[in-house]
Amino acid sequence: MLRDEVAKAFKVLQEGGIILYPTDTIWGIGCDATNDEAIKKIFRLKQRDEAKSMVILVDTENKLESYVQDVNPLAYDLIEYAENPLTLVMPGAKNLSPAVIAADGSVAIRVSSHQFCQQLIQRLRKPLVSTSANISGKPAPQYFSQIDQEIIDGVDYVVDLEQHSKEIRNPSTIMKLSPDGQFEFIRK
Repeated sequence: MLRDEVAKAFKVLQEGGIILYPTDTIWGIGCDATNDEAIKKIFRLKQRDEAKSMVILVDTENKLESYVQDVNPLAYDLIEYAENPLTLVMPGAKNLSPAVIAADGSVAIRVSSHQFCQQLIQRLRKPLVSTSANISGKPAPQYFSQIDQEIIDGVDYVVDLEQHSKEIRNPSTIMKLSPDGQFEFIRK
């Protein structure tokens, strides 16, 4: 089942599509984080201001250096010791679509511990966009049955995993990490 869903989602992403999928936090809308057109589809679906950047997922912390110029060593400690999924906002984004890079050149990046996400990212060999599965301004759904039909109908593929789970999941903690090691919480 998992392998089949990874294969189906991979095919959609390769063709520039967008998917609705479970993550280590809440359900997400995603695409190849290097594909400008696919990212624009997500902005349109969410009715989101394109000036707002989106989170990207990688499968291992080793990949941070592929997408961030200078990863502060503190980032690895923060990831290792975080009790909950942690998204780090770091300066110096690279090798990504400009649409996922903030105006200040930073990127919000999370190492996903979710098996589906890890396998899909490994197969894609690129990071995955992960933005909450809601219209901008509406509450983020905590599980699949809370996702608006407009979102479900607007994606190219809905991953057939964990749709009946009622496990309450919350968005990740977000921390901004500067090159000098200073950090601040954006969302706890």
